[in-house]
Amino acid sequence: MSLLPVEDALERLLHSASPPDKSESVPLHEACGRVLSSDVTARLTQPPFDNSAMDGYALRHEDIAELGSTLNVIGRAAAGHAFSGTVGKGDAVRIFTGAPVPAGADTVLLQEDAEALEGERIRTTFVPPKGRHIRPRGQDFLEGECVLRQGELLDAGRLTVAAAMNHPVLHVYARPKVALLATGDELVPPGSALNASQIVASNGYGVAAIAREAGAEVIDLGIAGDESNAILDAVDWAKACGADVLVTLGGASVGDLDLVQPVLRSAGMELDFWRIAMRPGKPLMVGRLGGMQIVGLPGNPVSAMVCSLLFLDPLVRQLARLPGAERRAFAVAGSPLSGNDHRQDHLRAKLSLRDDGAMVATPFEKQDSSMMKIFASADCLIVRPPFAEPAEAGDPCEILLLRPPPTNR
Repeated sequence: MSLLPVEDALERLLHSASPPDKSESVPLHEACGRVLSSDVTARLTQPPFDNSAMDGYALRHEDIAELGSTLNVIGRAAAGHAFSGTVGKGDAVRIFTGAPVPAGADTVLLQEDAEALEGERIRTTFVPPKGRHIRPRGQDFLEGECVLRQGELLDAGRLTVAAAMNHPVLHVYARPKVALLATGDELVPPGSALNASQIVASNGYGVAAIAREAGAEVIDLGIAGDESNAILDAVDWAKACGADVLVTLGGASVGDLDLVQPVLRSAGMELDFWRIAMRPGKPLMVGRLGGMQIVGLPGNPVSAMVCSLLFLDPLVRQLARLPGAERRAFAVAGSPLSGNDHRQDHLRAKLSLRDDGAMVATPFEKQDSSMMKIFASADCLIVRPPFAEPAEAGDPCEILLLRPPPTNR
């Protein structure tokens, strides 16, 4: 099987990925970042009454047609404490922001436009237009009005209006379930006492973080040794959990102990593609087992992370009905870049800013796919397309952001 270009592999992966049609009800305070599975209509009218937009005096506009008009202050209205009487000829009610406008009043005079006189009286120093500083009933929305639509992403603004519409619970699409399985006799969990042949299983934590950030519910299947039945048991567990995606870490290559692909095939997996024209991350495997998408990631930590950013992140976002992450950007090379072969390279790099504001991407000298410390320090990946010519420092280059870009501030 020849190496598949990165763009073709991603297109094939996403083409076969349909978002699960499952929904659930979640409390309002847990709904941020979720996608509505149904329309949301107002349960009340907002505001429920005409109310004052400012601190001042509620009055009849006809009583202040002339500058210097005097009025009697007959009461007080505050938010949550309405004035129960009626504003008549020559009357005014001291009113505060959010308070219901008393019956009979049609205008609010700002407090700074009124001169206080003795005996609970005021004199106008400005004549506002009729209706000024009154928020009419239903100005925001009306009871029964559809304000939020199915498919909208719940952010701060939409959560606020949902709360104002008196909804304590919202119906959202269920998160796609991503099951993670690490494989290999050499792997032990962090915190273990290691023997001379063991290493700490680290890939799953970074991959899980990427999946969660993309909108997934992550199921940790633990570590399966290099034994067919152990891998099959984990696959059965993923099925029982209703996983939409099974992600395997390591064991997907062609060595004698790389059991993931043959075991999954024996379980009924239909292999879509395997081996991508990219570096790091060539031995990426994609298939389907019943209704479960299979993504086999390489065992090298950096390879697993790069493949997760390029393939798992957009897959999960599509399944979660979330927009794609904006990672693609452009910079100038901070040092010379070598020519490339038939594989697309992803070079870990640091970002800085030139005096003219241009981003400068400087690759690390060492790019070995097992070096986690360098990946953790990288701000971006420099993308070198297949058969790229050598580039000089200062030449433009495409990058994938791993962190927010630097600023001059």
